[in-house]
Amino acid sequence: MFKTRNQPFVMVFWSRDPDGTQHNQGDSLGKLTPGINGPTSLAAIKNADDDLAKLRTTLDQLGLSANTDIIISADHGFSTISKESKTSAAAHAHYTDVPEGMLPPGFLALDLAAAMGAPLLDSSDSDAPIAAGAHPKSGSAIIGKNPAHPDFVIATNGGSDLVYIPSGNRQLAERAVAALLKQDYISGLFVDDRFGRIPGTLPLSAIGLHGSAVTLSPAIVVNFRSYTSGCAVPTNCSVDIADTPLQQGQGQHGSFSRGDTLNFMAAIGPDFKAGFADQAPVSNADIGRTLAHVLGLKIKAKGKLQGRVIAEAMPGGLAPKVTAGTLRGPAAADGLATVLLYQEAQGTRYFDAAGFPDRTMGLYPPKATASR
Repeated sequence: MFKTRNQPFVMVFWSRDPDGTQHNQGDSLGKLTPGINGPTSLAAIKNADDDLAKLRTTLDQLGLSANTDIIISADHGFSTISKESKTSAAAHAHYTDVPEGMLPPGFLALDLAAAMGAPLLDSSDSDAPIAAGAHPKSGSAIIGKNPAHPDFVIATNGGSDLVYIPSGNRQLAERAVAALLKQDYISGLFVDDRFGRIPGTLPLSAIGLHGSAVTLSPAIVVNFRSYTSGCAVPTNCSVDIADTPLQQGQGQHGSFSRGDTLNFMAAIGPDFKAGFADQAPVSNADIGRTLAHVLGLKIKAKGKLQGRVIAEAMPGGLAPKVTAGTLRGPAAADGLATVLLYQEAQGTRYFDAAGFPDRTMGLYPPKATASR
């Protein structure tokens, strides 16, 4: 049809693989290796690669390759799930559906409710109270006596969790931060700017999450611990603590690990340089801006997180000046302080890794280039 029309076209092919298979594979349930690098995940990557090959072959057969750009972008990296913790009371309780000694779904809600001395309600089970030896079905939960006016709402997000405080009470935020800093599965906390500086944390605005949405903003964004299981390229075998119904050994993402923030992008076609490896930082936000530029479209920006045109990858384009920086929040009494590594190019900021330096994969003791 595109060939017959002889008109410009844009086609989007969204592949469920390798994401779906990496999440759900069972090559090493309960074990960290091979984790997401097992035969099932490798077959999923080949499946995606075969689909791309069919699309490219068809473009060749129709004589459309010479004037067609192909852009590939993954939406995130991937890590093997760990459910291990020495400090979590939730990990040492007994459940009928969780291996002994493993973190259950909703472990953060269980531990935070215990620390607050408040009832825990299952938000995915009509706000029913969660009894001893049970856990939130999906992981998300409500803490407080009245579900209509809770103290906390916990929304699980895989490699990170969102903690909401509907009342906006700073004291609750401070108590929650103090409790979370005691857990070994935590690596970095970001709190809503309205609460001011809280030791051990950085503000949400530091990572671009303090905006103008009409929905309630999280009071605390919790980043979970990550590390490498050991391989030649550490980001290819990263491991995340994850608050999810999935098991240890399966796949997840969503943390501030460099294994999760590092994703694959590639482009080929008349509007891009051949054989060019871009050393400047690039993000998913840049893809839309770049596509619009190639198509000659002028799209009005909405908000500040608009990305940039990846001009250096185009014929005649020059590499942008790139600077690197570090943000470090005030340290808590135990010395823990959230650290953020970032890069900037053409006014756009890119986040590489964040958390506590010894608990986030890819976050090494930073050089003092900037502080907050």
